[in-house]
Amino acid sequence: MRVPQAQGVGAWVPSTAQHAQSHRSHASVSPLAPSCIVLPRPPMAPARSLTVPCPPLTAPCALIFATTAAPMGDQADWMSQLCPRLWDVPLHQLSIPGSHDTMTYCLTRKSPISRACSRLLHLLSRVVPFITGPVVMKWSVTQTLDVTQQLDAGVRYLDLRIAHAPGGSARNLCFVHMMYTKALVEDTLTEIAEWLQSHPREVVILACRNFEGMTRELHDYLVGCMVNIFGDTLCPSGEIPTLGQLWARGQQVIVSYEDEATVSRYDKLWPAIPYWWGNAVKPDVLLRFLETMKGQGRPGGLFVAGINITENLCYILLHPVDSLEEMTRRSLPLMTKWVCAQQPGQSPQCTNIIAGDFVGADGFVSEVISLNRKLLSP
Repeated sequence: MRVPQAQGVGAWVPSTAQHAQSHRSHASVSPLAPSCIVLPRPPMAPARSLTVPCPPLTAPCALIFATTAAPMGDQADWMSQLCPRLWDVPLHQLSIPGSHDTMTYCLTRKSPISRACSRLLHLLSRVVPFITGPVVMKWSVTQTLDVTQQLDAGVRYLDLRIAHAPGGSARNLCFVHMMYTKALVEDTLTEIAEWLQSHPREVVILACRNFEGMTRELHDYLVGCMVNIFGDTLCPSGEIPTLGQLWARGQQVIVSYEDEATVSRYDKLWPAIPYWWGNAVKPDVLLRFLETMKGQGRPGGLFVAGINITENLCYILLHPVDSLEEMTRRSLPLMTKWVCAQQPGQSPQCTNIIAGDFVGADGFVSEVISLNRKLLSP
């Protein structure tokens, strides 16, 4: 599997997401700070003048998850429902849930094999497509919730692997993870923009990467699409903003772009966000890798800890009836324990974005969001 910068396959298994209200016309109680009342305000109003101070919370992580973790459908507006004491915390010091290989939910058994895959795989797809297609698909799909469902569930980092498939029209860009999607990039970006219009105080981070088959012309076309679709809601690169700063400026979208030459031409693009990828089949090996990375100190800005286990050819051949989803299910108890133990903030061993596969699994998103409570402790 071809993975730029640090990535991989697999980590979480979904439950059905439900849509939540995008606006609340009355005072609401933050799921992350039960004693903290968040009053409605105009988008440009100063945050501090409309809040009731939040007492510090010191409950253990396990107790928080067991008693107050919000259902999937109640997290569509979790950023706006954070305790106001967190509105002035830079995004790279918050705990943010993400999805790895966000767009693989739309792959099918008939999806074309990526040109980046081995010649042997392409040969098999021509000779025995009825076998190759299903096998490749069950190891390529990392999400089952569509992009709107992921956003409704509370995911705020989207991992978008973009490609120009062979034989496609001149400017039809798709997504790729071993196979090409039928979903087009422009349509997906429009779907995200429409969701953001209904959730004006939520912020998303779009990690654009891979760029298989992309020319400079196609990079310029893609950036032009994003500028046209998101407009003034794009946050230019610079100092990592807080939620309060983004709300005051009416900005909701940070675009991380893996191609350095393109980033140098557009101030709306942020450099690629580092992704800690363990490239491990066994969850304990992956977690040791993540702990080693933490021991070396976190990056200075936004970064991702990837809770996604990764199969290899040897594993697939030895487990012909297995799948990424089943492999992921078995890893959940150990992964959940690790997530629960993490701490957001600015110290060297703090985490920031935590991304996984099958993000509807067992309260994964709730657990990552709930880590922000630790920032309220003395």
